[in-house]
Formats: sequence, structure tokens, C-alpha cells
Amino acid sequence: MKAAALLVVSLSWFAACGGDDGAAAYPTYQECFDERVEGEGLVVTKAIVLCCLENPIAGTAPACGDAAPDCINYLTANLNQTDATPAEVMESCADYVDQKSMPTEK
Repeated sequence: MKAAALLVVSLSWFAACGGDDGAAAYPTYQECFDERVEGEGLVVTKAIVLCCLENPIAGTAPACGDAAPDCINYLTANLNQTDATPAEVMESCADYVDQKSMPTEK
């Protein structure tokens, strides 16, 4: 029980602080995706990429793994299957891997 309480407090703190780069943190990938699509009105592919790259999910960023197959497996397990078509998932994961490998400016 103490571990669960500590996890909730840690995730709450991390979400409030927004991580190192100020991006909003989410306890689940689905919550990030829903916010990006429903809250911000982004298209599915853009929302997938941004949640994978920019938002810490349960304390992990980037959240969707190192390669396209990792990303596809991650989305299969963490995104409602009716939220994205297989083609959208494949396209998004390819874009995610491309963008992940680009150097970022700080």
C-alpha cells in the first residue's frame, strides 16, 4: 500500500513539474493521446508522435521505445485499438523513430 501511495505522489509531482523540458507528464499513454486529440484537436498521427516524443508517460520519455517495432508493440498495449488504424500506427511509429534520431536544440 505504501508503494502505491508513493507512486501516486511521485506521478503527481512529476505531472505538476512537467519533467525536465516542461512538457506535460501523463500517468498513461491513453491520457496523453486523448488530451492531444480531443483537447488540442490534433490529427491522430501527430498526436501519437508528440505523445511518444515530448510527453513523459509514467515517468518515461521518450515513451515508445527505440525502433518502429517497439513503438508498434507499445501502442498496441497502451492505446485503445479503435483510436488509430494500423496504417496510422505504422506511419506514426516511422515518423517517431525518424524524429527521435534527430538532434534536438536546447
